[in-house]
Amino acid sequence: MFGTPGKTPSASGGPLVRGIVATAILVAGVSVQVSAVAAAPPASAEQINSELKSGYQVAAGDKLRVTVFDEPTLTGEYVIGVGGELSLPLIDAIPARGQNPTGLAQLITEELKAGGYVLAPRVAVEIIEHRPFYILGEVKQPGEYPYSGDLTFEQAVARAGGFTPRANRRVIEMRRQDWSASQRVKLNGQALKIAPGDTITVRESFF
Repeated sequence: MFGTPGKTPSASGGPLVRGIVATAILVAGVSVQVSAVAAAPPASAEQINSELKSGYQVAAGDKLRVTVFDEPTLTGEYVIGVGGELSLPLIDAIPARGQNPTGLAQLITEELKAGGYVLAPRVAVEIIEHRPFYILGEVKQPGEYPYSGDLTFEQAVARAGGFTPRANRRVIEMRRQDWSASQRVKLNGQALKIAPGDTITVRESFF
């Protein structure tokens, strides 16, 4: 029941031991990631704003209206898939992520021409519903919210019911869809611009 006297248990252990070790490694990895974010000096709102790409670039979750003039069977409303692709009738899925509406219309035009489906296609693309943004942590109503143009951090907090009494109002964490990791951002009076798909986390203030 307690093992053979004089024998050291196997280093690999049983399933329970391996499960505990795997869990410890996972927790340690998450802790390292969180520590790395916390240790990095916060970026300024001006820096984050300057990195925001000009012009709207579509990504997963955006709802578009695609108009192929004189082709009612191809005209309609479509949602960008989770992989960033746009699926239309007759043609292969188009890699739409990162394209602006004009560039995406050009890609659709080229695909329709290449397939011989429309001899001289004229295509227009417009955004009819942006992908949402997310605000979490020390706000009164954390969750997902619809994005509207020129949204600022202050407006995002207002939509979430305002700060809780414990909120850190000086430094927040932000994750943008095309970033490899979250960044801390220092709120220094400059209006921080929010992009569609952003995830904002308001941490607790400890002093």
